[in-house]
Amino acid sequence: MTSPVLLCADGSDHSTAALRAGLALLAPATPLIIVTVMLEPDPGLVTGTGIAGGVMSPEAFDQLESDAVTDAKLVASETQAALGLHDAEARVLRGDPGGSICHLAEELGASAIVIGSRGRGGIKRAVLGSVSDHVVRNAPCTVIVTGPKATDD
Repeated sequence: MTSPVLLCADGSDHSTAALRAGLALLAPATPLIIVTVMLEPDPGLVTGTGIAGGVMSPEAFDQLESDAVTDAKLVASETQAALGLHDAEARVLRGDPGGSICHLAEELGASAIVIGSRGRGGIKRAVLGSVSDHVVRNAPCTVIVTGPKATDD
C-alpha cells in the first residue's frame, strides 16, 4: 500500500484553500488523512497555579475538553466535505500542533504533509510561532506548503 499523505486542516477558509491547492499536486489514488489538532484546555483552570486556586470545577473542565474534541471533529468533517474527500480518513490530534503532526507522519510512514502558510512576516512568525515552519524543519517526509498567494481566488 502507498504511504498516506497528511492534509493539515485548522478550519479556516485559508486552510481549505491551501489543501485544495496541495491536492492538485498529488496522484489521484494517494491515500489521504485529514489531520486537525484540537485546542486542549489548560488543566490549571481546575488545579490553579501558585497561590491562586482553580476557577473551574472538574465537571466543567471535562465538558470544555469534550467540546474541544467535538469542535476538532467538526473541523475534520467540514474539511472532508469542502474538499469532496468523503472516503479520506480523519484524525484529531492533541498537543503541540507542529510536533503532533510530525509525530503522526513518522508513526504512519507518511510520504508527504500538505499544510498552508498564513504568510506572516518574520517578526510575527518569531513572536507567534509557525506550525508550518516547525513542520518543514522537523517532518520525516516531504512537506508541501501552500502560501496565501497560491490560494487566493
